[in-house]
Amino acid sequence: MANLKEIRNRIASVGSTMQITSAMKMVSAAKLKKAQDAITAMRPYADKLTELLQNLSATLDDDSGSKFADQREVNKVLVVAITSNRGLAGAFNSNIIKDAVKLAKETYAGKEVDFFTVGKKGNDILKKSSKITANNNAIFDDLTFENSAEIAQQLMDMFSEGKYDKIVLVYNKFKNAATQIVMNEQFLPILPPKVKADSEPKGAADYIFEPSKVKIVKELIPKSLKTQLFKAIRDSVASEHGARMTAMHKATDNATELRDQLKLQYNKARQAAITNEILEIVGGAEALAG
Repeated sequence: MANLKEIRNRIASVGSTMQITSAMKMVSAAKLKKAQDAITAMRPYADKLTELLQNLSATLDDDSGSKFADQREVNKVLVVAITSNRGLAGAFNSNIIKDAVKLAKETYAGKEVDFFTVGKKGNDILKKSSKITANNNAIFDDLTFENSAEIAQQLMDMFSEGKYDKIVLVYNKFKNAATQIVMNEQFLPILPPKVKADSEPKGAADYIFEPSKVKIVKELIPKSLKTQLFKAIRDSVASEHGARMTAMHKATDNATELRDQLKLQYNKARQAAITNEILEIVGGAEALAG
């Protein structure tokens, strides 16, 4: 059994750890509220904009459509892995890394797959075994639409120049503080609209487009793609705070349980030491009396 000093040191160490995890939980909870409000407000706009542009671009002729809707044979794939710059968030980062590697080895087996990382944790792991075309860690220091749009423009340029035939986003979608959903979302080329079998249109509406349908699509599609990436990064940020808050809550509970066990062990050891001292005193007294 460990001596009393070792147990006291362990109790102090666990207590310090518990204070840190508790503080990190409260910080993440405060940041989560702001990040959750931001992504909740943005999702309806981003989803509706994507739906409208998909429907509009589907009505264009093949030779007048956007270059970002060009469906070509897939030989080169770019996987954009969105992780975080910091750890202590449970399986938040490892789930993204595992899914990105799975895409490269299974879904796109036999294709040339490269990675584009957003976040330090994903870059640190993936660069050991895969090719990283670019990495961006600074986006989380100042997360704005303008900074996110620069990354989206890089991806669009790679696709339009023919460097990659398909670009896929892998990120955590925020559901609630305890649940994050790993998403594989095609970024480029633009997906055609989903056709529902039970919703055949009875008659085509005749709309007047100003200045023209082609110009509207070509100008709004880049903005839609930039919005799509910004939404994915915001989803990832909200998921990160939720995952870290949950992980630190569990860590605090575990530290509390361990501290209680150590205190019980300390009290037992202290009681045993006192009992031994009493027995020694009684034994000595009896020896003197005899």
